[in-house]
Amino acid sequence: MGSLLRGEEMCLAQLFLQSGSAYDCISELGELGLVEFRDLNPNVNAFQRKHVSEIKKCEEMERILGKEKPQCTYCFGFGIEAFERMLWRVCKGYTILSYAEVEEYLEDPDTGEPTKSVVFLISYWGDQIGQKVKKICDCYHCHLYPYPSSNNERNDVVEGLRTRIQDLYTVLHRTEDYLRQVLIRASESVYTWMVQVKKMKAIYYILNLCSFDVTNKCLIAEVWCPVNDIPELRRALEDGSRKSGATVPSFVNRIPTTDTPPTLIRTNKFTSGFQNIVDAYGVCSYREINPAPFTLITFPFLFAVMFGDLGHGVLMTLFAALMVLHENNRKLKNTRNEIWNTFFEGRYIILMMGLFSIYTGLIYNDCFSKSLNIFGSGWSVKAMFDANVWKDSDVTANTYLTLDPNTSRVFHGPYPLGIDPIWNLASNRLTFLNSFKMKMSVILGIIHMTFGVILSSYNHIYFRKKYNLYLVFLPQLLFLMCLFGYLVFMIVYKWLVFSVTDSSFAPSILIHFINMFLMQRDAGDARGAPRPLYPGQTGLQVFLVVIAVLSVPVLLLGKPVYLNWFKNGSRRHVGMYRVRIRNQQLVSPSSFLPLTYFFNFADELLHQAIHTIEFCLGCISNTASYLRLWALSLAHAQLSEVLWAMVMRVGLRMDTRLGVLFLVPVFGVFAVLTVSILLIMEGLSAFLHALRLHW
Repeated sequence: MGSLLRGEEMCLAQLFLQSGSAYDCISELGELGLVEFRDLNPNVNAFQRKHVSEIKKCEEMERILGKEKPQCTYCFGFGIEAFERMLWRVCKGYTILSYAEVEEYLEDPDTGEPTKSVVFLISYWGDQIGQKVKKICDCYHCHLYPYPSSNNERNDVVEGLRTRIQDLYTVLHRTEDYLRQVLIRASESVYTWMVQVKKMKAIYYILNLCSFDVTNKCLIAEVWCPVNDIPELRRALEDGSRKSGATVPSFVNRIPTTDTPPTLIRTNKFTSGFQNIVDAYGVCSYREINPAPFTLITFPFLFAVMFGDLGHGVLMTLFAALMVLHENNRKLKNTRNEIWNTFFEGRYIILMMGLFSIYTGLIYNDCFSKSLNIFGSGWSVKAMFDANVWKDSDVTANTYLTLDPNTSRVFHGPYPLGIDPIWNLASNRLTFLNSFKMKMSVILGIIHMTFGVILSSYNHIYFRKKYNLYLVFLPQLLFLMCLFGYLVFMIVYKWLVFSVTDSSFAPSILIHFINMFLMQRDAGDARGAPRPLYPGQTGLQVFLVVIAVLSVPVLLLGKPVYLNWFKNGSRRHVGMYRVRIRNQQLVSPSSFLPLTYFFNFADELLHQAIHTIEFCLGCISNTASYLRLWALSLAHAQLSEVLWAMVMRVGLRMDTRLGVLFLVPVFGVFAVLTVSILLIMEGLSAFLHALRLHW
């Protein structure tokens, strides 16, 4: 977990490889995947390096192993007229030609391609004409067979040819069977051979990055390696030297460097997909906190907020579970279908999205656009009749009637899990869900953004840059909390304070939030002003706006001014930092500001101005951007409801005997549209929007 959260601590090491054991040593390092090699020959052209010929041979072998079977083309023999014309001109009419085309295509024994053949019979006079006929036939690559004069001899020749053809067919079939068996056995090893060739190519590529010492008997390589894996690195070099039979072992030395090491984050088959989502936006800097562990939960959760449906979540979970159960199947892992490979690589992401969709589907109480009444509704229609609010005539005379929660025993309490199923029958269902999901989206978005700001404080603390805590992190948090955190407070406060008895007097949160910036007074001070949520609201809102406004210049100027002051008093601070480093014996000097610190006030001010503008405007635009959670959730629910009403309801309404038979194709159409539109298209849309919110 430590490596996934912040990456491995890296060091620069120098490898001394004996020429005879270099190949085996690098092969062992490649199997472990512990190091990243540096190019020690940056000025040498790629085509002028030592192992270029070996790399070309590996590429040729890759091409041979991966070559596809060529398409068969049909080629025709010589022209049914050119041959006859040649015979007539050369033989001066002393020949008689009879011919017929063979219906099926025959295989050319030289090229193996199917060809169109013609059988012909030539009658001629004289030996001289016969010699000319044979020469012409040779020019056209014809196969000649003698034509005896008697019928018995001709029958013997035909019978002999049939026997020969039969023998050839037998030999060919046995040869084909043998070759098929050989190819089947070879096909089982093609994947292994391809992997071996790729490994060889990679090894020679790494060898080209190494340099020789002055004696040309030892290769020198520089690698980045995790500090904790140095013993594994030494063990791999020992194994490589032992396999090659080298008398002098290869060894490794750590060397100091001021270069920034690369970031190494260890992943497994479960976390690799989520790490790719983070890396698609940008790889973390060295030892910077990695948001991927938190993305394991937040990404599928935000997806499920937009995709929440119990039935669709179950289908997605089953699809992902099948891929997970058969993840070791080589046929599923190595296909030429790029779309399938993308789904297969993200099988654990799909599994988590399906599980979270089941959870949000239970919260929304939505399963294929229908609600599940598991615990019984908290609303009672009977109480309206018992209180004489409704009468039988009201039921027959009105299409819609309103349940009054202020009436005794009409509302017993909230549904134990999620939304009450009675809302699925209400005419104002869409209005209720719109209000609920819109406020939920704002709350989730502000919590998500606040969590991201809080994560930055761990970087400031880890790299010992405490001034960033006071001059960057604190102004950002104050600006975000004083404005949008207060918006969340008003939403929750209105939910908790106002009940059904005084809900008609509940003020609009949007109007209050707008008046917060206009510094509008309470209702008692100005005519037409909205009713306050609580006493003293105006004074608190003015205070919060002032704090938010004052945090902007601190965020803009605080860090550049402090660093400029630090530069002017550099002598005193350098001495203080040297004492601290000497006393604490820190391993990583990057924990403090460098002793030779190059600072440009204009550049720092410009950078901080861009950051301030981006953060302040981003707080506003991103809060509005999180409303896509509400929009996508509403769209998914409405599409599911429309699909049910236009397809399944048509089949279920048929009350004839043929209704059951008609329901089968209707269900098939419903299943196809559900998978193609609601699962694939809507799932992809929710995935992309969740990706954008995380970025």
